[in-house]
Amino acid sequence: MSETSNMLGERVRDLRKRRGLSQQALARTAGLSHSTVRKLEQGTGGETRMETARALALALRVTTTYLLRRDPEGANPHAEDHWAPVRDALFAPPVTAYVEDDAPTPAGVQAALRAAEPLFAGDRFADLAVMLPPLLRDADALDNGDREARAVRCRLLQLTGWLLTHTRQYEAAEHALTQATAASADRLDGSASVNTMAWLLLRTGRLSEARELAVRWGDDIEPRLSRATSDELSAWGWMMLRVSAAAVRDARPDEAADALRMAHAAAAALGREHAPRADFLRTFGPVTVALKRAENAAVAGKPDVVLSLASKIPSGGLRPTSNNRNRHLLDVADAHARMRRYGQAMEVLYGIQSASPEWLPRQRYAQDIATRVIRKRRTLTPDMRRLADAIGVPL
Repeated sequence: MSETSNMLGERVRDLRKRRGLSQQALARTAGLSHSTVRKLEQGTGGETRMETARALALALRVTTTYLLRRDPEGANPHAEDHWAPVRDALFAPPVTAYVEDDAPTPAGVQAALRAAEPLFAGDRFADLAVMLPPLLRDADALDNGDREARAVRCRLLQLTGWLLTHTRQYEAAEHALTQATAASADRLDGSASVNTMAWLLLRTGRLSEARELAVRWGDDIEPRLSRATSDELSAWGWMMLRVSAAAVRDARPDEAADALRMAHAAAAALGREHAPRADFLRTFGPVTVALKRAENAAVAGKPDVVLSLASKIPSGGLRPTSNNRNRHLLDVADAHARMRRYGQAMEVLYGIQSASPEWLPRQRYAQDIATRVIRKRRTLTPDMRRLADAIGVPL
């Protein structure tokens, strides 16, 4: 039994007693066997799959996160490496023993992943640091020859790679995305992993690699616009956006503009925002292209152009998630700061903080903007102090 499984057993036993339940009653309510509950509480029998943990959480009227996390009272987020268990689960050999030999099933892992997806879309990083390790272990234990198992494992690795890129766990992110690409069912599915991989390469300064990867995949999946499906347009459009992003950062403005024009053509053919397979990471359309056009202007050092473009983007075009509008709003805040509109810059940051309180503190871009503004001020408002404390800006 791992340390996490031992803690889970202790927590289940404590909660069961607090609820006045016998092991048999808990097992019956959770839809489990009595021996599974007994072995889990005793710390014998092997790992506990995520599906079982979820069933116990529902029966005990707590969250799955509460059952699985290391410190139920909450630890100091700066004193602990929250991502170490995720990295360990990614690189560790598959688990061979589960409680009652109750090995994970593709359907069970799929259900657990579906329940966890809102945590990814909502930037719930603290919860994901707890939920991901057992999910990754369960997915790794599935039969790779099973098509359904490969699909759910691929999706989980795509999301994990995206999350770890967000949180600057680059080596582990690259490992997850490489595995996801290899497990993809087809080129369009693989392009979702490659899209995030290109973003990872951009974040780590590997501009040529990012550009070459996006160009290669863009060439492979380029559709005929008059006949393309929405999914094909979305996949190819994102490759063109990644080419443009790499080119503008690599002082290739003409190539960046050409790639952006091609992305715009794909978006115009779509005529709306489209998320292939309801995947928020793949959302693409006219608003997405407009956001990236403003980002290119920010990279090129044109704050007036950023604000002009931003004023024309419909505020309701995309919901505020970290991979689209929130990142754009940082460009808007930066543009205001560069044009010495410090109050407007801070108002934008306050808005992001309210919408995505776990995401903003992890953005060095936000820290840089706030630092520049705060250094221009002799005195700080209470709101400025709260923001500075939240995102780690020294006063």
